[in-house]
This record gives sequence, structure tokens and C-alpha cells, in this order.
Amino acid sequence: MSSKIKRYAVCGVSARAIWMFIKPIVEKFSESAQVVALLDIDPLRFKVCKEAIPETASLPEYMPDQVDKMIEETKPDALLVVCKDCFHVDYILKGLEHGLDIVSEKPMCTNIEDVVKVCRAEKMSKGRVICTFNYRYAPVHRKLRELILEGRIGRITHVDLNWYIDIKHGSSYFNRWNRLRENSGSLSIHKSSHHFDLVNWWVDGIPESVHAFGALNHYGPDGEFNPSRKDGRHCSNCEEKRQCAYLARWRTRAQIQRVHDDHLDAFDMERPDRLYSPEHYRPDKCIFDSEINIHDTYIANVRYRNGVLLNYSANFSTPWEGYRLAVNGTRGRLETEQWGGVGSVSFPMPEERRFIDVYPIFESRERIWLKDGNGGHGGGDPVILEDIFLGEDPLRKYKILADTQDALRSIAIGDAVYNSIMQDRIIRMKDTVPEDLWNSRKS
Repeated sequence: MSSKIKRYAVCGVSARAIWMFIKPIVEKFSESAQVVALLDIDPLRFKVCKEAIPETASLPEYMPDQVDKMIEETKPDALLVVCKDCFHVDYILKGLEHGLDIVSEKPMCTNIEDVVKVCRAEKMSKGRVICTFNYRYAPVHRKLRELILEGRIGRITHVDLNWYIDIKHGSSYFNRWNRLRENSGSLSIHKSSHHFDLVNWWVDGIPESVHAFGALNHYGPDGEFNPSRKDGRHCSNCEEKRQCAYLARWRTRAQIQRVHDDHLDAFDMERPDRLYSPEHYRPDKCIFDSEINIHDTYIANVRYRNGVLLNYSANFSTPWEGYRLAVNGTRGRLETEQWGGVGSVSFPMPEERRFIDVYPIFESRERIWLKDGNGGHGGGDPVILEDIFLGEDPLRKYKILADTQDALRSIAIGDAVYNSIMQDRIIRMKDTVPEDLWNSRKS
């Protein structure tokens, strides 16, 4: 680990920025990292951050049009980009222009055109981009990678991954800015880039072609539980909230009555640390609005250059949260099923289900029991923070910290999923991604 303290400017003082990055820097990584500036469009977020973390009270505050000024005055070594997805590219490009390192929340960008811009800019800059694919770091996902690297099931031929997001977590995406393609790239990028990255990482795959189907089955004006067809409602002051099955599912009548017009995040309205100024952002928009232009249900087939095939599905209004996974190889099969997730309030993962099954073709099944990780995203968050702020673990025998190449591969699939659904055709990567970018990792 370098003795130099690395200076970070935070672009987007979101709840995730505060609790995932700023607080750990202050409390755990102060000998190697320091926050030197905060940037956001909403001054209230500065207030929330500084009240939650008193050590940040003296940090200078900047608006989005003051990036150059912030860099000049505070002289950061890196930018932490944790704002709305569609603005990631602006701060990443600006940071690379100044020769700064970048730590970007996933997804790095919301479309393939912006990813290409970042990859080109990184080549020309002394800066390096890290993308925080923290799902990789969960114990179960690291173990799957290790089993594949060990050759336990031979050459990988096929992956079957079905992801379920429960009704509280799933509906929250449709309360917020994520519900618009122009903000998030759609859930096939904002959410599924996590999942595609896992598969890409497990199989060492470069996507070749994608074919997908999708629909808006649960949300939007045609949602089955829409109390009435009207736009402009907000959960906090909706006259029909008693008739909303999604809002009522997790609250008593008295709790619903207390959900008043205070602009708290509809994802967890009782938490004051998710407070936003209403003139900047209302995170409690109705999940049945007609402006929603993304899908809540989709399936995708992906073919990789190395011959691996992927079947993938995502559903955003299910009774429980988690996934079912099977990885097939020439010498056997890996299986696991995981329950629970970020923001999920569905059934907890029972201890007797925490395992990976290894099925050799010609031998008996082996069951590998797993331990829970400590921290968010299945125990992945604390481990990725160590790699970011202390340097990658030199004892680890495989690459895990994600870069622009990994972001490119995951977003290329997610963008192709959306376009394949909308255009009703197979999307071929050779038509969307310049060939020289596929193997352009920055050392």
C-alpha cells in the first residue's frame, strides 16, 4: 500500500455515496484516502451528509457546472462518481481530461456510445477508471469463480441465470428516476449490468450477439393493481394510497396514513437520510405513470466468442428475491440458489440453503457449504472497498476489481437487450462496438 493519501472529490452526494464510500473513507480508510470536495445539484444533500458524518462539515461544496473549479481548487487525485447514471459519463470524461483516476458506480454509462467515449478517453489519459461491480466480491460469487478456474466442470459451455426482484425492491425502481430509459439506460443496464458482469467474469466472455424479449407487465398505466388511470400522483400525498396494493403490502393502515407529503424516498419513506429537496427530485412518483418507458420483465440469449451460451431472465415484481443459477461445462455442472437482496424484504435465506452443488458428469455430487459475508451485497461491499482504497489484494490469484473493459462488456449486453426488445431483432456486437476496444485493458 502506498504511503500517499489519495484525495477524492465526490460527484453526486447520494445516499449510496454517503454510506458506501464517504463514511468508510472517514472511519476505516483515513490513512490511505481523504474526501476533499462534494459536488451535487441539491444543496440539501450536502446538509444531510455533513450532519450524518461530522468529519465532512468543512468540505467545500460545488454545483455540477463547477467541476473544473472544484478540481483546480481542491486538487483531487480521483473522482468518486456516484450520481444519476446518465451523468456518469460527463464526470468521468472531465476527470480523465484532467488526468485523474475515476471510481465509478455501476453502470459506468447508460449506453454503448458513451462507453466508447470513455474507453477512448482513458487511452489518452494517465487516469484509470474503476467500475464498482461489488457483486463479484460476495463469497458465493468468488467461490464460483474459483471452482471454474480450478476446472472443476471443464470448459464452460452454458449458463442459465434467472433473477427475481421482489415487489418492494422491484417497484422502487419505478418510483424513481430509473424508470426512464434516458436516465438509467433501462433496468437491463442499471440492474442487469451487475448480473451480466458476473457471467462475463465467470466465463471470461466477450459477447458476440444478443437476442431478447421484454414487456412492462406490472407497472405503468396498464399495471393490474393500478387504482385508476391517471398521471402525476406521488406516494407521499396520494389520495388513493389506501387502494395501492404495492404501498399497502408492507404497511398497516396507520403507517400508510403517516406517509405524508415530506418527500421521503418511497423506497423507504421512514428514513430521513434519504431526504431530497422537492424542487430537485421526487423519489415517490407513482409506479403506474404513463411516462415509464422501460421493461419490468425480460429474457435474453447471449452468445460469447468463446462458445459459451447464456440464458438470462429478470422479473421485477416477484414474491421473493434472489436468483437460480446453473453453470454447465464439459465435465459437469455447478448449481446454486440465493435468496435475499439489496432493499429486499422477502424471505431471508435459510441457512440450510447456503451452498453450491458440484455435479461431475461421472461422479457423485459434492455440496460446498458457504459462510455469510459481512456487509452489503452479500458481503461484497467491505471487500471491494479494501481493494479500492488499500490496493488490490496481492494474495488473490485472480483479477476481480473491474475496469472499463468489464464495464464495456456488461453494458454492451444490457444495451443490446433493450434494443433487441424494441427492434425485435438479434443485435450483433460487431455492429455496435469497435473491434479494438474488446481487448484494451489499461494496465
